[in-house]
Amino acid sequence: MAKLIEIHPKDPQARRVAEVVQIIRNGGLVAYPTDSSYAFGCHIGDARAINRIHRIRRTDKKHNFTLVCKDLSEISVYARVDNWAYRLIKSMTPGPYTFILPATREVPKRLQNPKRRTIGLRVPEHPLVQAILESLGEPIMSSTLLLPGDSQPLTDPLEIEDRIGHQIDAIIDAGPTGIEPTSVLDLTSGSVDVRRVGRGDVSAFL
Repeated sequence: MAKLIEIHPKDPQARRVAEVVQIIRNGGLVAYPTDSSYAFGCHIGDARAINRIHRIRRTDKKHNFTLVCKDLSEISVYARVDNWAYRLIKSMTPGPYTFILPATREVPKRLQNPKRRTIGLRVPEHPLVQAILESLGEPIMSSTLLLPGDSQPLTDPLEIEDRIGHQIDAIIDAGPTGIEPTSVLDLTSGSVDVRRVGRGDVSAFL
């Protein structure tokens, strides 16, 4: 059964953050809150954890994973970013947006879209996630905590524990989150293509 770890959402306790980071480094799969909804999180190179997400969500290899990054410097390591795209991302981060960009060789092929060789990246505003990323020292491999048959992501840690607590290693309880996933912007074609309208305002691109 998953370990329930209570952490303050705005002033996260360093000891408990370190506990979460150790679980991730050891190959664990966690459920954690973001500035949009709850998400699955694991170590960027962990194939077993990624396969567990596929099984729980019943997704195939075409499923788009996201690298949750601490800041823009990490984005430039894992994606090729043109100047116009960099300026746009800088103006919209941190925040509830996911940007689809061409992946660099630093991104394991299993995380890339198999046909387009792209990767989703985002910089969250949530203080707890920022604390985890700072301690981990690298991005978290992430996927929205949306279960088969559900129309919205899970947002309450106790419901997460009840429904999938036996399938993951830890649940970070920082209270309920919103119900909307991130807005998704595809920047691979030289312009902005809105792939999903979510919490982040994308009215300027519609």
